[in-house]
Amino acid sequence: MKQRHFIDSHKGATGLCILGCMFAFNAWDNTTIWLYLATHGLYGLLWIHKSRTFGDKQWEQPCSVLYGAYIWAGLSLYWLTPYLICSQQIEAPPWLLALGVACFGLGVFYHFASDLQKHTALANGPGLITTGLWSKLRNPNYFGELLIYMGFGMLAYNWAWVPAIVLCIFIGVIWVPNMLKKDRSLSRYPEFEDYKKRSSWFIPFIL
Repeated sequence: MKQRHFIDSHKGATGLCILGCMFAFNAWDNTTIWLYLATHGLYGLLWIHKSRTFGDKQWEQPCSVLYGAYIWAGLSLYWLTPYLICSQQIEAPPWLLALGVACFGLGVFYHFASDLQKHTALANGPGLITTGLWSKLRNPNYFGELLIYMGFGMLAYNWAWVPAIVLCIFIGVIWVPNMLKKDRSLSRYPEFEDYKKRSSWFIPFIL
């Protein structure tokens, strides 16, 4: 099996997990968890569709069932947010719900549009992508993913520090090493140094 099989199956199971939390804590009248289901549940389905149409090649690597279980266990940390919303009966204020949706929407745009641009560009052969969403940002897909999970996490309201810690773990353990590895790989192109000077690494105008 490949890594994407475990990742995709977990993404697809997210909506079921959220519904399970709603059932376990009888949270059917909780507006926040319904909004969370609509956003994170939809994201899981969109991820599967993206994986099948313009997926990332790094997830095509074969892996054992044991490693697949490790992937599942790690990704399941993201499920702490719906658990907290249901178990702690969290009702986020309207302004925070709106901010969460806006953050999610902008994140989906950056994540999916940049991955599609990369897939289309590399289909014509290897090379340095310096146009579109990649012109001023070297990792627009990771920036989009950051916005997505920030949008999810803030819905935990006064417990938002828990998903914030989870997100920081993923950034430090997986995202940063992957971005550094990619920069080292792209450094083989003569024009990379100039591109590096005029582009942000991860977050526009900040980092």
